[in-house]
Amino acid sequence: MTKKILLAGLLGLFFSIQAFSQTEEEQVEAVIKSLFDGMRSKNADQVAASFSKDALMQTVISKPEGTEVGSNAVADFVKRIATTPAETQLDERILDYQIKIDGEMAAAWTPYHFYVNGNFSHCGVNSFQLVKIAGSWKIVYIIDTRRKESCEG
Repeated sequence: MTKKILLAGLLGLFFSIQAFSQTEEEQVEAVIKSLFDGMRSKNADQVAASFSKDALMQTVISKPEGTEVGSNAVADFVKRIATTPAETQLDERILDYQIKIDGEMAAAWTPYHFYVNGNFSHCGVNSFQLVKIAGSWKIVYIIDTRRKESCEG
């Protein structure tokens, strides 16, 4: 009887450890979710913690005269999040996560819809590049698209 109880306890421990361990893909997804959770709650430290020290942010800008790429410093983005008025709610809703990993590098493709104070603002896709630094996934580069039409999903 004692052996059965011991075996049941060990099996329970094994399955509970399995349930709490995340795959690499889940870890990458968690970093991206943490970024947008931090943005929603205006937690600048949480937003900053998602990025590597020298991370880059860019946006594809479609104009009638041609396409451009705009750049934004992560520090400026973090500052804007921290100083967003309390009554302004920013909500980027990720529709899907397509994650690829090779060793210490990951890429994530995340279509999204963006809302301000519950009202649709724009949609697009984020392309993230992440690197596992000192055991933790960090965003090293993000580029996104933004549009107001053709926002299925």
